[in-house]
Amino acid sequence: MEINGETKNIKQYILDNLSELYDIQVPIGQISTNEINERMIETTKLLNREIAVYINRQGKVIQISLGDTATVELPAIGERTSVWRLSGVRCIHTHPSGDTELSGPDISSLRRLRFDAMVAIGKKDNDIVGTVAFFTGEYEVDGTEQLQTFGPVKAKVLHEINLTYLITIINKKLSKNNMQETADTKERALLAGIDLQGKATLWSLEKSMAELQQLAETAGAEVVGIFTQKKDRPDSALFLGKGKIQEIAMAIQETSANLVIFDDELTPSQQHNIEHVLGTKVLDRTALILDIFTQRARSSEGKLQVELAQLRYTLPRIGGQGLVLSRLGGGIGTRGPGETKLEVDRRRIYTKIYDIEKQIEKLKIHRNLHHAGRIASRIPLVALVGYTNSGKSTLLNALTGADVLVEDKLFATLDPTTRLVTLANNQKILLTDTVGFIQKLPHTLVSAFHATLEEVQHADLLLHVIDGSNENYELQIKAVLSVLNELKSDDKPTIYVFNKSDRLEPENVAEKMLCNREGLVISAKNKINLEELLQKVEDFFASQQEEMKLLIPFSDGSIIAELHEAATIKATTYTEHGTVLTVLVPAASVSRFIKYKTTIEENEE
Repeated sequence: MEINGETKNIKQYILDNLSELYDIQVPIGQISTNEINERMIETTKLLNREIAVYINRQGKVIQISLGDTATVELPAIGERTSVWRLSGVRCIHTHPSGDTELSGPDISSLRRLRFDAMVAIGKKDNDIVGTVAFFTGEYEVDGTEQLQTFGPVKAKVLHEINLTYLITIINKKLSKNNMQETADTKERALLAGIDLQGKATLWSLEKSMAELQQLAETAGAEVVGIFTQKKDRPDSALFLGKGKIQEIAMAIQETSANLVIFDDELTPSQQHNIEHVLGTKVLDRTALILDIFTQRARSSEGKLQVELAQLRYTLPRIGGQGLVLSRLGGGIGTRGPGETKLEVDRRRIYTKIYDIEKQIEKLKIHRNLHHAGRIASRIPLVALVGYTNSGKSTLLNALTGADVLVEDKLFATLDPTTRLVTLANNQKILLTDTVGFIQKLPHTLVSAFHATLEEVQHADLLLHVIDGSNENYELQIKAVLSVLNELKSDDKPTIYVFNKSDRLEPENVAEKMLCNREGLVISAKNKINLEELLQKVEDFFASQQEEMKLLIPFSDGSIIAELHEAATIKATTYTEHGTVLTVLVPAASVSRFIKYKTTIEENEE
């Protein structure tokens, strides 16, 4: 059987001697045996390295690791059936110093991997002694799970502990209390990213990692560490180098982190390998954004679209996502349809994807009827687009009096909201808020949210809202234009709206930001320059139409029907020569009606 850890330069007979521990059966309910303890202590003295043995509840040794106090790797053990219960595995280990005091990494590993017990053994005065730590099922004042330490005591005393009874009591308490604790306690996350040398990117790694931290905090995590590495290309197995992964493994023990988030999308095999090495949940940027969308979706269509995106993301990862898909509890990356192995059977996922696509298709038909009705009513559509957290929802609220949720978080609102606005010239327009864009927006999301993003494709005018206070606003503009290009909407008429002027220095702000762009600088929060913005919208639609006075002979009555379809009727008067109409005609249709143009007064008899 395999010995894990640092086995290089270790003589084979020593490894063979350790491997024999796999054949020893520990009595059920007993922590360990004298034979296992003796062999571990002897090997530690011989090698001056830490030995760790992992035993399941049936008393079988399932894994052995060899290392030292600084580098020992505690593996992911997939024994437990619920994240709210103990793992079903206990760890018995030695310290090269010979003492049995449990170290900080020992306690951190106990919490992180939720061992049934963490035991350190050694020899004192020719007697094997040990110290054991375990969960009590209770909580400290600060909300952390309480641990109890017992020892050092002689091995005989340790053998008398009824581990089965102890675990049963602890699991009952954990099952009862942990659901409430989960709702109140943030996950502790480490972030990891790679700086690809020689590859030109718009965003520096530092800026990208800062945004990833915002995403993690939006999802509800507490970021406790950030790791980056410069490489020519990602490692095919672990994405980062093996040394950096080991560095992250130590940080997990030191910070009690229970989640690692990567800034780029991982392949299923990379995610599986990293989880196996780190022994904790691993997510990539795509899964993190999907989790936020799961929290934010409110409408039935929004929930369907998020579920579709999650299923498409999960499908290639079946059998490779290990810890994430085996968890029955809550937390980032486990919301929605991808949280249990029962839900990720390939056949069921394909069936579910098909069913959801059918439901979305029905909603699309319903939405197309609304769209046809809007075209018939000739009410123009103006879409708010922009980077996430640029202030689109705040602007919609300020212009329309809508009550859309506004928070200083990424993706605070997900479902589109449309409101009617009457301009100063009494022209009515529809103003719709859309989901915020972001760099590295997952293709699964663009595909799944294609129905919602159709609002952008159908829009007559785009208001590109930009957070002018963000130093990276030019990069954010490029990220939004990239998504618009994917939607084939990058050539639509656009007014650039630089928001959050209340946070800006006044000197030459407008000239610097607009930089030959059609637009203006506003503050949606303080309602600064909003009238000027509406005037720009009004001027745009006025420039797209020509006011004409037409005399339609009674013999050409069908033309009036055409005008009702193609133009806006402002006034109608009947004369002996025919019907006089004052209309706003789209520029493209002027030639169709030019022969009916007249100067006759409306009040002529």
